[in-house]
Amino acid sequence: MAVRRRTDPAAGRLAVSAWRDGADDRPTVTTAVRFTLEEIADVAPGHAVEVRVPPWGAVQCVDGPRHTRGTPPNVVETDPQTWLGLVTGAVRWADAVADGRVSASGERSDISELLPLQAVRVRP
Repeated sequence: MAVRRRTDPAAGRLAVSAWRDGADDRPTVTTAVRFTLEEIADVAPGHAVEVRVPPWGAVQCVDGPRHTRGTPPNVVETDPQTWLGLVTGAVRWADAVADGRVSASGERSDISELLPLQAVRVRP
């Protein structure tokens, strides 16, 4: 099942590009984070892992057991700047986890193989 998009992909890519160029205003960061959350859910559909980037959003992704109530067993949570760094390849997963910028709990919470996201990579 495809992810229901709320963010126009062109607007999302533009926001990510603007963030990469130094824009840190709320509308840019909000659009970039929401677009990339939608993108990871599209790339890895499922309900086994919940990715949270407060206050801008959360998605469930990765194929596996479905979570239905309470706190999910597999959660990734980080701040917007770290998330955008991860999805663009500016931040390495292992570094962000090691220094506490990413909280990843549960046996399926390592989403490093999904990062950086193809849709937001810099193209030569």
